[in-house]
Amino acid sequence: MSLTHEQDISLDALLTVAIDAARKAGAILIECSRSGVRIEHKQLLNLVTNADHQAEQRIIDVIHDAFPTHPVLAEERGLTEQAPSRYKWVIDPLDGTTNFAHGFPAYCVSIGVECDGCGIIGVVYDPTRNDLFTAQIGHGAYHNGVPISVSSTDHLDRALLVTGFAYDIRETPNNNLDHFVRFALKVQGMRRTGTAALDLCYVAAGRFDGFWEVMLSPWDMAAGVVILREAGGHVTDFTGASHSIYGRELVASNGLIHQAMLDLLQEDIRSPRSG
Repeated sequence: MSLTHEQDISLDALLTVAIDAARKAGAILIECSRSGVRIEHKQLLNLVTNADHQAEQRIIDVIHDAFPTHPVLAEERGLTEQAPSRYKWVIDPLDGTTNFAHGFPAYCVSIGVECDGCGIIGVVYDPTRNDLFTAQIGHGAYHNGVPISVSSTDHLDRALLVTGFAYDIRETPNNNLDHFVRFALKVQGMRRTGTAALDLCYVAAGRFDGFWEVMLSPWDMAAGVVILREAGGHVTDFTGASHSIYGRELVASNGLIHQAMLDLLQEDIRSPRSG
């Protein structure tokens, strides 16, 4: 079957499978957190656990039980080899692995679905709080079934922002520390949760007013970006150009403070960097 003639799948059907997969993966994370975590090091500061692998396999199994031909881009396994399809699932079975490994309850399962390269489904599940964030393109965003929307904060000095740092923070000059310092002097408060998918959902729900980060991967953003956009938020790269989950940087906000965030980031970029 050619891609142009591949049968359309309803958003409800995709969302149902994504939620089922997220909840089943979340149950694995909780069980592993109780029974013991086995930790491996991909890099000095980049961890992977037995829970990552088990939850990822469970998600892939649920997806392929429902949609055998759909490729899945997963953090640990990479892209599964399937027949060509208009649909692609982009998953992070455990966003916040370092938190999880230390017993800090800030982590989630992230599942996004693309059709023809466009994000159409986002599901982020926090099993420690039983928090489920969902969105279908054109149908709004929800937290545990209740509609959510971004905040109305319109000035940086009244804004609560969130950010994160890459695993290679010690080696790369593009480590976000310069941006962090500049924002910290301009906003009401700064937070760092260690899970980009939840950061995006918290902006969508109005808990944070804005989020930026560098050195991200597609599975960090795929679900959360759909949820944020459906909640009325705005997402770009650091220049204000259209955002792609296959880029490495992201600026996300309620829209009202977006230009001010971009201006501050551009001020950093224009300033001479040390070294």
